[in-house]
Amino acid sequence: MTDKPLRLALFDCDGTLVDSAFAIQRAMVQVFEKFSYKEPDLDETKLVIGLSLDRAIARLLDRPVDDEILEMVTAYKQIFAKNRGDISFNEPLFPGILEMLTTLEHKDDVLLGIVTGKSRLGIDKILEAYKLHCFITIKTADECPSKPDPTMVIESCKQTGVLPENTYVIGDSIFDMQMAKLAHAKAIGVFWGYNTPEALKEAGADKLVREPKDIISILESDNNA
Repeated sequence: MTDKPLRLALFDCDGTLVDSAFAIQRAMVQVFEKFSYKEPDLDETKLVIGLSLDRAIARLLDRPVDDEILEMVTAYKQIFAKNRGDISFNEPLFPGILEMLTTLEHKDDVLLGIVTGKSRLGIDKILEAYKLHCFITIKTADECPSKPDPTMVIESCKQTGVLPENTYVIGDSIFDMQMAKLAHAKAIGVFWGYNTPEALKEAGADKLVREPKDIISILESDNNA
C-alpha cells in the first residue's frame, strides 16, 4: 500500500509525442495557395502548432476567425487527410517517447492522458498507428476550447479524479505552458519540439526536459513524500 497521491500526466501531441511539423506545413502551404494567400514559412507554422486550426490559421493571417477561415479549416482537413498516406513516415514518434510512455503506463500512481489541438480523428489515427492504448483521457480541439484555455486540463482532472496540483501538462508550446498555469497544474516544457526553452520558461514552465526519459525522473522525484 502507498499513501502517494495519484498523478495525471497530460501530453500534448504535435511537437511532443510526434514530429508532425512537416506534415502540418505541407497542408498549410496547400490551403494558403488554394485561397490565394502568401504561404507561411515553416518557422511561422511551428509557432501556431498546438492551437485549434481556426485560431492557428487566423494567427497566421493576423486577423480574427471569420467565415473564410472556417472554410480554410475545412479545406485543410481534407488536404491533410489526402496527404496522410503512411502516418508512421509523416508523423513519426520522437525518439524515446514510446519507451517513456511504456514505463509510465506501468506505474500504479500515474495516469496518462492527451490534451491536443488535433481533431479526434487525427489523434485516433496517431494512436492506432503506434498502438498507443495507455491514455485513459483524451481531450481534443473538437470537444474543448483552444489552448491556452484551461478546459482540456480541468475536464481531464474531473474525469480522472486527480487534483490539478497533482497534474502535469507536458508540451512543447507556450500554449501548453499557459494552459497548465491557468488550470493550476504543473507545466513541463520539452526541448525537442517547436518552441525554444526560453519561450517555454517565459510562458510558465516549471521544469524543462531534454529527453523523454527525464519526464519519468520528474514524476518519480515529485512523488517522494
